[in-house]
Amino acid sequence: MNNGVSAHEADLVPLEEERKVILRLKTGDRDAFMLLYKWYGDLLYRQAILPRLPIVELAEDCLKDTFRTALEKIDQFTLRDRSIFFWLRRIAVNKAMDTYRRHKRDRVIVEVIRHDVSTQPQNSQSPDDGLEQDALRAMIAESLTVLNPRYAQALRLRFLEDLSRESCAEAMEVTLGNFDVILHRAAKAFRQVYPP
Repeated sequence: MNNGVSAHEADLVPLEEERKVILRLKTGDRDAFMLLYKWYGDLLYRQAILPRLPIVELAEDCLKDTFRTALEKIDQFTLRDRSIFFWLRRIAVNKAMDTYRRHKRDRVIVEVIRHDVSTQPQNSQSPDDGLEQDALRAMIAESLTVLNPRYAQALRLRFLEDLSRESCAEAMEVTLGNFDVILHRAAKAFRQVYPP
């Protein structure tokens, strides 16, 4: 029944039609780019990105980045007896995996931040421990002042005020998914300004 053709290959556009569009795309034709996106955007999203990056908002950003990179590098694409889909898929897979790794790393970072700014230990080993915690809180507070206010708010609510993700989303008047994306981006921005 499948005649040796995989499910996604059955969804691909005939090579002759693709080639015409790719040649137009290489001359800067934006309509050709939109056609390529229409042909393969959803397929890349479902088959290459979402399985590796199961966070809808991040996956959507990854799809946009995939096509942005493809547009920037279209001159490097060589016409062969194979669909451009596979070249786009390789870009999408790499971006999805990189984004997922960054997301995991950022979650670790915010957990470290959360631990560092938690209440002072009850059994302090040294009189300096309280001072170190105060100094750390001051550095964090100072770092938050240079962040995008929305990012700073997300970090304050989640880690300094220790609110649940749901409460943070409600306080910021966004969906839970949107809050997760804001928090992810906030952690990334925080890492860039947080003193080493």
